[in-house]
Parts: sequence; structure tokens; C-alpha cells
Amino acid sequence: MANNPDATIGVTGLAVMGSNLARNLARHGFRVAVHNRSPQKTRDLIADHGGEGDFVPSESLAEFVGSLSRPRAIIVMVKAGAATDAVIDELVPLLDRDDIVVDCGNAHYMDTRRREQALAVRGLHFVGCGVSGGEEGALHGPSIMPGGSAASYQKLGPILTAIAATVDDVPCCVHVGPDGAGHFVKMVHNGIEYADMQLIAESYDLLRSGLGAGPAELAQTFTEWNEGDLESFLIEITAQVLGHTDGRTGSPFVDVVLDQAEQKGTGRWTVQSALDLGVPITGIAEATFARSLSGHAEQRDAAVSAFGADEPTGWASDGFVDDVRQALYASKVVAYAQGFDQIAAGSAEYDWDIDLGAMATIWRGGCIIRAKFLDRIKEAYADQPALPSLLVAPYFADLVAKCVPSWRRVVAAASTHGVPVPAFASSLSYFDALRRRRLPAALIQGLRDNFGAHTYRRVDAEGAFHTLWARDRSEQSR
Repeated sequence: MANNPDATIGVTGLAVMGSNLARNLARHGFRVAVHNRSPQKTRDLIADHGGEGDFVPSESLAEFVGSLSRPRAIIVMVKAGAATDAVIDELVPLLDRDDIVVDCGNAHYMDTRRREQALAVRGLHFVGCGVSGGEEGALHGPSIMPGGSAASYQKLGPILTAIAATVDDVPCCVHVGPDGAGHFVKMVHNGIEYADMQLIAESYDLLRSGLGAGPAELAQTFTEWNEGDLESFLIEITAQVLGHTDGRTGSPFVDVVLDQAEQKGTGRWTVQSALDLGVPITGIAEATFARSLSGHAEQRDAAVSAFGADEPTGWASDGFVDDVRQALYASKVVAYAQGFDQIAAGSAEYDWDIDLGAMATIWRGGCIIRAKFLDRIKEAYADQPALPSLLVAPYFADLVAKCVPSWRRVVAAASTHGVPVPAFASSLSYFDALRRRRLPAALIQGLRDNFGAHTYRRVDAEGAFHTLWARDRSEQSR
């Protein structure tokens, strides 16, 4: 296949996500060079979807690179980690100064920073680009979070905004910031997604246990919730999953699915990064650990044998459904608040200058966590860019305050009846900790000073102090 160098952009890696991105680009009028390590995938794409636009297929990487207009822009859609490095290593010798390599996979942002620095030495641009929306989003319009240099975005911007989802005629794509900013924001997005799904799962578990209701009945509840403040993609598809009947057994689909949640690593990365940055993302962390716990089947079996599996049903009182709805809303706000805190901390740590309101704007469409209240988040940061916490924005503060009584009743009822709600409970504890004028951390500082002379600060004096605990317990300034 001899190609002329006139393709606007290239995609290498034609599994479902890469194939769908290539089709999306072609459908929007771009001439798209396509390549896959296995040539048959390239042939299949052309055979099945070649009529959707202008594709330039290549069987070798050199031919693929040669088919692109300069400066070349190449999207890499392969498995994160070593596979991405292998493709980059093969690509780089074929590229010229100012060419652009775009990693649209779920890469760790520190890998992206490393790759960006390595390619910059050779005069190349490396762009870590978060893409959310799954297979359908990639084809019909995802939320796109590109990082990298401002110079690279001059070429990429018009292409990416053209294929992104739009809300109110605004593309769900913005230049997030330099080097690893795009992949960092996508990582936190996925962390929020973990929390959101765990909270929804806990809501389902509470309602099923408390009401003694079946999945089909609860599907209707989630459908109704999706018509109000909780309107979101995840609530919408929760109703679909709960309402689905297994074709093989005739049982509710959710009852035949193994209850061991999997993960690809982005939730874990989010928690690890938050620990490094000193940001308490308790709801996201508990959601991540809940997935891990679900997978330890041998421990769960042993615990059932040791303690029994008392799971009462039908214990809910009147108004419980609305209590769960309000607890879910308040806990979701906490998850988003913690996620935005982490983005702000990462932006400060790496000097990225990320616009938090812009992140809310591009998450309104295309992505997995798209939700009605993202408009309110956008407005909150527009009104107060240095907002100390999303929870204190007037709109959310008012709504969360109204949810607190229901939130407490739900967590208390769950504890009473043995229903695990790690994300609900940790979110409520986080909210309560923020509101305390004095926390027991004062005692922790005293203990640290006692056993390790780590010092403490006083409320009535400047500087650090140490008490001579093993002597006369007099105080020294340090």
C-alpha cells in the first residue's frame, strides 16, 4: 500500500477503542492513517467501515508514518505500560522534529511526564491525552483531556474538539495543561468514577435489603432518580442493568454475575497519588478498597463460616427510599469535592495551572461520570476559582445540609442491620471532620511527641515545642 504524505492524523492500535476513534475522526472529515501491529485488524477496519470516511491503511509502521502530513500527529492506542513504550521506541526513529505522539490510553501520569521529557530532547512533542466515554464515546463523541505543550495543541485542538462530545454547543475538550496534566486529570476522573459506582452499588444493596425488593423493582427506582438531581449516565445505566433478565436462566441479570469487582489500576493510582500529595480522598479510597475486598473470596467464605451471614430483609421504615436518595446525592458531592481537591493539589505540585471549572465543563458530556450537577460545579468555580472545597459552594452547601439527616439515618440503619456501606460512611465522616472546630489530631501530636520527640505546635504561641516526657515534663521550644 503506497501512501502519499497527506493524512491529517494517524491512529496506531486498532482494538475497539482505537478503531472507534479512527472512525470518529474519519466521520468528521479528517483523512486518517491507520495501522496495527497485526495487519489483519487494519484490513478488517477498512472492510467493515471503510465507507465511513477517508482512511489510509498501512501494514508497516514506516509506511504509516510516511503517509502523514507534517508536522505529523500520531495517536497511540495500545495497552498502558511496556506496550506503549515499545510502540514509542519503534516510532521515534521514524519521526522528524515537531512531530506529535499522542497517547490516548490510560497511562500513569508519571510515565507520561517521563515520556514527554525523553521525546522533548529529540525535538518531538509527546501528549498524554485522557479519553473518557468507553467504546461508544470514542465513536460518537468522548470527553477529551489532552496535556502536553501548548504548541502541540495548536495542531491537535481543532481535531480533538471536532470529535469530542458537545454540551450547549461547547466541545467537551480543553487543553488541560503541560506534560502529564491530561493523564493526571483522567486518573482522578476514574477515581471519582470508582466512588460513584460504589455509592450506587451501596444504594442498591441498602434498598434491596431494607425493602426486600427485587432488581426489577429497584430498576424503576433508579429510573425515577435519573429524572431529578441525580440525573447521570451511571444512574441511567444502573436502571438498565437492574432491569435486565439473564437469557440463560431467566433470573435477574445482577444475580448471576459473580460479585467480585475488577479494576485496571486507575483507582489505585488515584489513591496512591493522593497519599503522596497529602489529599484526603476517603470516599474514593474506600471505593477502591471495596473492590479489593470483593475479590478476596477465600476470606469472605472464612468469615461467613466463623461469624455467620445474617442478612435480614424488609427492615426499612417509611421514607427510606428518599433517605437513600439524599444520602447518595450528598456522598456523590463529597466524591467530586475530593477529586477536585486532588486536581488542585496536583496542579500546584507540578505547576500545571489547571482550570477546575473547565474540567467540570468537559465532563458534562461523553464521559462516564457525566452528570446533571456538573453544570453547578462549573458555576461554582466560575464564581469562586479559589473555592476551598466544593462542599462550601453556596448551592452545594445548601443541598448537602438538607441531606444530612437522611445521610445519618442511612448510615446508622446500615450499621444496625449489618449492611456494609464503606463509601457512604467514610463520606459522612469526612463531612463531619471538616465541620469540627477541634479534631483529636491534637492527641495524636501529643503521642508522637511522647514516643518520638516529633514536637508539636501550640494554639497560643508560635513555633515548635517538645515536652520532656521521661524527665520532669517541662516544655522546650524547638
